Amino acid sequence: MSTTSASPHTVAPVSPLRRGIIETLKWMSIAIFTILVLVVLWQVIARQLLGQPSTWSTTVAQYMLVWLTLFSMAFVFAERGHVAVDIVSRLAPPAVQKLLAILVELAIALFAGLGLVWGGIRGVGLTWTQTIPGLPLTIGHMYLALPVCGAIVLVVAALDLIEAARYGVLTSLEPQASDAIPAPAIPRQSADAGPHFPHRTTGDTTDSTEV
Repeated sequence: MSTTSASPHTVAPVSPLRRGIIETLKWMSIAIFTILVLVVLWQVIARQLLGQPSTWSTTVAQYMLVWLTLFSMAFVFAERGHVAVDIVSRLAPPAVQKLLAILVELAIALFAGLGLVWGGIRGVGLTWTQTIPGLPLTIGHMYLALPVCGAIVLVVAALDLIEAARYGVLTSLEPQASDAIPAPAIPRQSADAGPHFPHRTTGDTTDSTEV
């Protein structure tokens, strides 16, 4: 059996580099989300309980939301958990599926390289000296998430491109909830078996009644 024909069912081993990227992005997303929750909580406490609205919490929460979106996007992309419209690909023959997978990864790599990395570096350079009121940081510091996440997506897209060239259609690496839930045990019953009723034994006789 050829590799192309087996591609829809072939799962390539996950490289250590990809595992490291996934774990790093996962914990970074968790950390950013935790900071975002704490900042918003402090903003509510300062405004409602202390009567002294914070001057920096709103700005930090906005930038943390942007960072969370970017790093979570890269994390989901590394796990291949993003939404994919693959109706046309599934109806195509294996050779066409492989070609489509390669074209998709090339398009993603092009967007990550030009839009996120190159565009992000330009944005950082233009705003590096623009200060943020109430914070010892500049807007350029906050824009660093764009080229960083773009570089991560570019690396993952390169890994997927190599895998698509070898195996064809890429499979999701996201853990499925059904994998951790065992299938319920279904009692086997013959086709001609009728309804079963419990038997109650009274003395020397057996009484079969429907419950």
